[in-house]
Amino acid sequence: MTDVTGAPADVLHTLFHSEQGGHEQVVLCQDRATGLKAVIAIHSTALGPALGGTRFYPYASEAEAVADALNLARGMSYKNAMAGLDHGGGKAVIIGDPAITDQGGIKSEELLLAYGRFVASLGGRYVTACDVGTYVADMDVVARECRWTTGRSPENGGAGDSSVLTAFGVYQGMRASAQHRWGSPSLRAKRIGIAGVGKVGHHLVEHLVAEGAEVFVTDVREDAVRRITERYRDVVAVRDTDELIRVEGLAVYAPCALGGALNDATVPVLTAEVVCGAANNQLSHPGVEKDLADRGILYAPDYVVNAGGVIQVADELHGFDFERCKAKAAKIYDTTLAIFARAKTDGIPPAAAADRIAEQRMTEARPSR
Repeated sequence: MTDVTGAPADVLHTLFHSEQGGHEQVVLCQDRATGLKAVIAIHSTALGPALGGTRFYPYASEAEAVADALNLARGMSYKNAMAGLDHGGGKAVIIGDPAITDQGGIKSEELLLAYGRFVASLGGRYVTACDVGTYVADMDVVARECRWTTGRSPENGGAGDSSVLTAFGVYQGMRASAQHRWGSPSLRAKRIGIAGVGKVGHHLVEHLVAEGAEVFVTDVREDAVRRITERYRDVVAVRDTDELIRVEGLAVYAPCALGGALNDATVPVLTAEVVCGAANNQLSHPGVEKDLADRGILYAPDYVVNAGGVIQVADELHGFDFERCKAKAAKIYDTTLAIFARAKTDGIPPAAAADRIAEQRMTEARPSR
């Protein structure tokens, strides 16, 4: 079923009528000459200009791309609010294979420049950065057409790779989860399973190995796993996520790939006592957070613990200082503990507690924005 524009009706229903909607603006962008098809979703500017990355991904359909942009943008509003940033939430997705053109994908300099012009046309309501499928070098190109671009290289006035502080923040969230569950922030000798060891996951492995954790990893890309196991001989590689979540004695499960990792199929068989990872939108649908709580599994809300990267790119707008950003990212430990305390007081799952705190900050924001 479609509406008068030909867009799937369920997408428009999500935007205008569901609790997952409420977005201020959604922009569909197309440049036929370069093959660019993109969606820019601005969920909220209550706290300031919307800030969120650009995902480059070969979606199965345009409707799937729009839905992902809507979900990701909404998540950024909550993430930025919980991180204490003066930014609302936005996200963009580019539809297609993110490989560069001569490798069979559609990514090209011309396409990124065209995308930059679309972002610039919003006049600063949306500030972009890297995400899945986009890198620092890509943001350098986008920035040539759009000054509201972060995640650029240091040579071009940026902060560089934000995955370093994203992983650091997840590590702090994991330490807070350990403190809440086991009475100590130490992860030494804990069995920790990481699904996805790409840009963020491989930095997380480094923190955990340094602390003496027993690390298990998996990734759909064999080269990503091989990079880890060749560097860290004690890290154990397993076949896939289905095997990882069933590892006996698993203390922490860290989803660090795409969203939807916690669903009706995975939660019932998950052996971990704690879930704390870098992936966005880990809960596949409302109610999963209660399923986790009913099984006694402590869930550290994804948008809280993975905020290190957005803390970094937000700082870039004001003159980047790594140590200042790292100090802010370290506070994710305290924020995560505060969420667990609120959840206990209110008798609700941690995900709901985080939402309440974020919504309160957005509601109390200056109405003139």
